[in-house]
Amino acid sequence: MSAPQQLGKYRIVSVLGEGAMGVVYKGFDPGIQRTVALKTIRRDLALADGSGASAQQRFRVEAQAAGRLSHPGIVAVYDFGEEGDLSYIAMEFIEGSSLSRYNAKGKVFSDDDVASIMSQLLDALDHSHSHGVWHRDIKPANVLITHDGRVKVADFGVARIEHNDLTVAGSVIGTPGYMAPEQFLGEPIDSRVDIYATGVLLYQLLVGRPPFTGSTESLLYRVVHEPPVLPTLTPGYARQANFDDVVAKALAKDRRNRYASPAAFKQDLLAAFGRHPQPRVSPAALFAPSDAPTEIVPTSPSRTSSARPPAHWDPALLQQVETKLAKHVGPMAAVLVRRSARACHDLPTLYEHLAEQVTNADARKAFLAEARSMRTHPSQGSGGGGTVSAFGGLTGTSLGIISDSLIASCAKILAQHLGPIAPVVAKRSAAKAPNRAAYFDQLEAAIADPAQRKVVRAQLEKLP
Repeated sequence: MSAPQQLGKYRIVSVLGEGAMGVVYKGFDPGIQRTVALKTIRRDLALADGSGASAQQRFRVEAQAAGRLSHPGIVAVYDFGEEGDLSYIAMEFIEGSSLSRYNAKGKVFSDDDVASIMSQLLDALDHSHSHGVWHRDIKPANVLITHDGRVKVADFGVARIEHNDLTVAGSVIGTPGYMAPEQFLGEPIDSRVDIYATGVLLYQLLVGRPPFTGSTESLLYRVVHEPPVLPTLTPGYARQANFDDVVAKALAKDRRNRYASPAAFKQDLLAAFGRHPQPRVSPAALFAPSDAPTEIVPTSPSRTSSARPPAHWDPALLQQVETKLAKHVGPMAAVLVRRSARACHDLPTLYEHLAEQVTNADARKAFLAEARSMRTHPSQGSGGGGTVSAFGGLTGTSLGIISDSLIASCAKILAQHLGPIAPVVAKRSAAKAPNRAAYFDQLEAAIADPAQRKVVRAQLEKLP
């Protein structure tokens, strides 16, 4: 696919990089004579599977979250628009490299530079949190260091905006090694998930690796149950300052024991460091511009598990199962479904296996009740034009069962919670639903907040 010459008012200069769902271009705003980065997502690809609506919504969340922030340590977002089959964000053009690239090259920063990186990052997060925005995916790839030593936080695609339900419906978000215990456990979260992730970054800068490594399953257990090995107890630790107490508090399992704010985190960090930090990372520590071309955070979303679904299962079907299970066990659903699917070969057995992981008796009963409404994908053995019920019986195809007028009415209700993506969700769900009740189930599952799900369901049930 050839690059467009124009996106809205922006002239395309060159291609900076490509992600799973879009391309990042170097652009130029002729009105104010400014170079920008244009991050795009193709709507046809974003809506191609069970996670597509989430990808599109996350893109809009990034524009809305970062767009309300104005801080030198946060990549600025200037504009959001749509052109043809593309949605795009016009953002600050950053010349520099991500912290993940420095880590990949084995870069060891001095104490002075560690203090500078962390102070700049915590200042940016303090601004973000004070404006009610929690990033929720702080990790090395989202921390950029410019060629002149400034730290910039990027990619607010999974941000949570306080008092505004701009979370992503039905998806499991974050990067496992940097997720706080409460995110794995599906418990309520607040801004302290960013404190935890920043603590992981500090640990990695000090020691050279994150506190916990391994597969998603092992990470889940270790993050929730095991204390980290403190920096001074790791082999080869030879730094002048002792950051053990700071790291331990930032990585506390119980968020109530963590720092209450990035400012409090920074205060203790600098006390341990013993002197005021440099305003920028030292030039000697940085890649030369010729060695580090401009790096843009990719458009593909982060998820808690990068493992592919087992080959004998349809990914869209497993996504539906994961969505239902997530109501009862939270983000752990992504791991449990993929792990159980490797050992199960039909839907009833998979549900029985997963039900054993739901410890609450009422929740287990509700999960099994939901299971009886599930239908297998045609590739799971329908043998004809219909689909086979997971618990026996043949149903008709869903095409034409849900009327256009009902789809339009449902889209209006969803729009209060999902925004502009609501008509797409309503139409796509209608194509999959075997009946009205199953259609409402899918629409309800698209709402991230459990309390709002009940409100939406009540509104849907009142429709004629």
